[in-house]
Amino acid sequence: MGLTKRRHSKTRRDKRRANWKLTIPGMVLCPQCHEPKLPHRMCRACGYYKNKTVINVSEK
Repeated sequence: MGLTKRRHSKTRRDKRRANWKLTIPGMVLCPQCHEPKLPHRMCRACGYYKNKTVINVSEK
C-alpha cells in the first residue's frame, strides 16, 4: 500500500464524507387505491400495476 506524499486537511476529508447520507425514495399514489407506492412497481395494497391485476391481495 502506498504512502501519501502530503497530508489532506480535515476540511478536504470532511467534504468527501459529506455526501454519505440516506435519501427518502420518491413515492407516488396508486391510481387504483390511492395508497403511496414506489414508482414503476406493483402496488402492495391492491396488487395492480399499469391498470392490470398482477397478484390477488387478500384482505386481512
